[in-house]
Amino acid sequence: MYKKIVFLFAFYISNLFAQTPQAIKPPTTPKLVIGIVVDQMRYDYIYKYWDKYSAGGFKRLVGEGFFCKNTNYNYMPTYTGPGHASIYTGTTPSQHGIISNSWYNKTTKKMMNCVEDVSVKTVGGVGNARSPINMLTTTVTDELRLSNNKQSKVIGISIKDRSAILPSGHTSSGAYWLANDGSFITSTYYMTELPKWVADFNSKEFAKKYTSQIWNTFLPIETYTESFSDNNIYEGVFTAESKPVFPHNIAALAGGKDGVGIIALTPWGNTILKDLAMAALLGENLGKGKFTDFLCISFSSTDIIGHMYGPQSVEIEDTYIRLDRDLAELLKYIDTWAGKANTLVFLTADHAVAPVPQYLLDNKIPAGLFDEGDIKKKLNEILNVQFGDSNLIESVSNQQLFLNHKLINEKKINKIQLFEVVYSYLMTVNGVATVTSAETFMTTQFTISPLSLIQNGFNAKRSGDIIINFEPGWMDHGKTGTTHGSPYSYDAHVPLIWYGWNIKQGSSISNVDITDIAPTISQFLNISYPNGCTGKPIVGLTK
Repeated sequence: MYKKIVFLFAFYISNLFAQTPQAIKPPTTPKLVIGIVVDQMRYDYIYKYWDKYSAGGFKRLVGEGFFCKNTNYNYMPTYTGPGHASIYTGTTPSQHGIISNSWYNKTTKKMMNCVEDVSVKTVGGVGNARSPINMLTTTVTDELRLSNNKQSKVIGISIKDRSAILPSGHTSSGAYWLANDGSFITSTYYMTELPKWVADFNSKEFAKKYTSQIWNTFLPIETYTESFSDNNIYEGVFTAESKPVFPHNIAALAGGKDGVGIIALTPWGNTILKDLAMAALLGENLGKGKFTDFLCISFSSTDIIGHMYGPQSVEIEDTYIRLDRDLAELLKYIDTWAGKANTLVFLTADHAVAPVPQYLLDNKIPAGLFDEGDIKKKLNEILNVQFGDSNLIESVSNQQLFLNHKLINEKKINKIQLFEVVYSYLMTVNGVATVTSAETFMTTQFTISPLSLIQNGFNAKRSGDIIINFEPGWMDHGKTGTTHGSPYSYDAHVPLIWYGWNIKQGSSISNVDITDIAPTISQFLNISYPNGCTGKPIVGLTK
């Protein structure tokens, strides 16, 4: 009996371990991903205008989604081109190579646009030749297309060319941006003629429709208490207007030299993009096929208006109130088109923005304006005295100095001595915080900001020989309006909200780098990370 029991037990154990394990069913993936980037959106705009938002826009995203409240850019400069590239590549300019919106080309000795491509032509209208050729790494959208032999569709749309092109990647199904005549165009990098749905959209002349009206506040102007008074000294003005006040006669401006391209400087620049997004969903049948599709949307008018009027203006408040309604309409459309359960949405910003320097000064806060043109002139004068030539600085742009290496070599100038002269002068200039050489960034690994952030934005082949960082509150800009680009929190801290497919409701104040978005999406889609990815997946988002 004992032997029989032992035999049966052994037989049971051997069969137990010999069984073929059941195949684990892979997790389901969303049918559609929609990436929304709001150009120049500060983190605090979510709460600053909260009481004026509708139930269906920002409030719905926050109330039903997951809000990563401590999301920051992990490099400098915080500009549009690098921002969009970093969101979708999962890495910083040091790797993806988009070091600015435009930069000094060391070979041609000229400034070049980050999506400039002389080998292609514009399709669908008049505009500059553009493509993603200057981006050195893949995007999460590229990896999605590559994962299934390009059976996923990826579409990028924006007012700005770079904001449509960089997110949709090298293998994009199509990228479309706004021309000055109000039509959406593309380039021969993607196709030789516009798809019917884009041509049909252009034929409806939405830009002409939206610019044939007066821009008045969406709500009674006396309720806009979160902003300065409408008429103040910190704001720029429209061409042909004498004061920066409501109402703005957009119809009159569109009828002048500005044309319907003036729509980019109005909240309807966001509205027309919302219209195009819904047309893209329908025209490309996104989210209805076997494989996940991806729509990249970048709302640009927030940035263009923000530069002109600043973050405390009634104009920027009204723009966000109206954008909220556009988002509500888009989310409602998604409900009926693909369904919330099948659609993964994320919303973030390509950078935030600084307060107007004069406003800070008027409130006894250190700030100021910096003129890169003056710096180049003054430095060349100093270097002429020291080394006998007034052309040793070729270019000063994006807080970077590019040296004339040909002259330096011909004159056998000691580069260390030259840097010491430049450093000594720049550190006497008001507003300059640090001055660092390219050689330092190539030989030293910094771990503490802001130097670590500046280093993450440094690309050895494309960046300048000397990099300047301003003190907080300082910028190279005009006296009215504002800009961005610094490593400081007012430019680097942005919202990040996840919504829809398998996303739980909640929030977190754990630190998230902007480069963490792409690997997170890659995990959700079960695809490879972008090939230059340095970010890490965000945990705790899903149900």
